[in-house]
Amino acid sequence: MTAPLPLRLGELERRGLRDRVYDLVLEMLLQGDVEPGSRLSIDTLAKQLDVSPTPVREAMVQLERTGLVTREALKGYRVAPPFGPEELAELFDARLMLELEATRRAAPHADLLLPRLREAHDLHRAWAEQVTAAMAAGEPSTRVTQEYFAADAAFHRAIFECASNRFLLAMHDDLGALTHRLRQAVIRGANDVEEAHAEHAAVLEALERGDVEAATASMRAHIEGVRTRSVREEIAGD
Repeated sequence: MTAPLPLRLGELERRGLRDRVYDLVLEMLLQGDVEPGSRLSIDTLAKQLDVSPTPVREAMVQLERTGLVTREALKGYRVAPPFGPEELAELFDARLMLELEATRRAAPHADLLLPRLREAHDLHRAWAEQVTAAMAAGEPSTRVTQEYFAADAAFHRAIFECASNRFLLAMHDDLGALTHRLRQAVIRGANDVEEAHAEHAAVLEALERGDVEAATASMRAHIEGVRTRSVREEIAGD
């Protein structure tokens, strides 16, 4: 059996360009630069990014898999509409299954998990304080909010990476963009930020005690708390 041929330089460069285009369009979507339902023209995006339509088209195929964009036959791509009640329920059911199992599997690896979790938790607290301060001053900052979400995501990713199951991690990543989009809709005030950080603290404290059952129970409470706040946001937006 012959070994597979290495990728040609041109193909590697094309893949690299596609990934960069993907990251740029993803950032645009997550920052809310385009309204839900808005059309995404491949040619227009290609001109804006100064690339050919090919890497944009390939990036859009990837983004469709995340659920952030939708494709209509003969019409092209559009920004996905907000989550409906059924989609919210399905997303949180999936998150519960994944997050609880990841917490159980990561708990025995405390020597690797806890330093990373404490670091993510401290960073989450620091950005939470900045979000709260910006809200109090009536000066919300996109950059501060994005950093807060990144720290929030890092806390959960540390658990998945220490769960020692590559497929579980891959499923978590598949939900990542959807979850990020959801997080952006959740923050309505300082209480939401404080609640999320307190819920993370409960998970961390249980893992520090080596209490796996308490850790999974705290993770369940956290996901259910996010669910409640998301539904509240959905109702408020109607």
